[in-house]
Amino acid sequence: MTDYEAFAIELAREAARVTLPFFRSDIGHEDKGGAAGFDPVTEADKQAEVAIRRLIAARYPDHGVIGEEYGQDRPDAEHVWVLDPIDGTRAFISGLPLWTTLIALRQEARPTVGVIAQPYLDEIFIGGPSGARLLQGETETPLAVRACEKLTDAVISTTDPDIFNGAELGAWTQVRATARLARLGCDAYAYAMVAAGKMDLVAETSLKPWDWSALVPVIEAAGGKVVNWRGAAPDDGGQVLAVGDARLIDQALVTLKRAAM
Repeated sequence: MTDYEAFAIELAREAARVTLPFFRSDIGHEDKGGAAGFDPVTEADKQAEVAIRRLIAARYPDHGVIGEEYGQDRPDAEHVWVLDPIDGTRAFISGLPLWTTLIALRQEARPTVGVIAQPYLDEIFIGGPSGARLLQGETETPLAVRACEKLTDAVISTTDPDIFNGAELGAWTQVRATARLARLGCDAYAYAMVAAGKMDLVAETSLKPWDWSALVPVIEAAGGKVVNWRGAAPDDGGQVLAVGDARLIDQALVTLKRAAM
């Protein structure tokens, strides 16, 4: 494991130290969405990002940071950490253990190390130069996607169809109608399941860099692929398609490309 991979795990464990005492407590939340719709944030989100940023500043003071809660600090640096302290805050405030902490390291603007951590389940999914693995306590298990040649055999996911606009919803609906099974409401945990070989495809839109950067190294180190809805590398357009078996990309894009930005 590289130094950066080990440090990403350290960051995830520090975030867990902060977030777990708040989970299933009477923490309360604020709505930062306003007229755009309900978008909760909790003290756990804020304190966890502060704790992660503190460790980064102490260990790698020349690195940049992009975080959901506290914005950008030197985003053009050669090394930039991209943070979402709690992805799935709606699940968090509902007591559901499907929220995750997302941590990525970008080198020259490309995600090279990623962590998807679910502290309540004691799971850290990590991907990077040394491969992909699941850490549970002292146990390490290699991660590998599964083969799925046809979309008709695929288990797929999106967080909520309401995130799609009209054209996107039509595209998703056709993909869902073709697939064998669809699961909703999993947030970033669905991407971890693709890397673990339990699911086959996730399609989402309106994602920010902190929503998708961490999942790219995890899935790709496990043998999968992450693209946008045009089939290129993910970008600020926010449309993401993640698959375990690359043969699913063209089958899904037949529909998704019609709504690609």
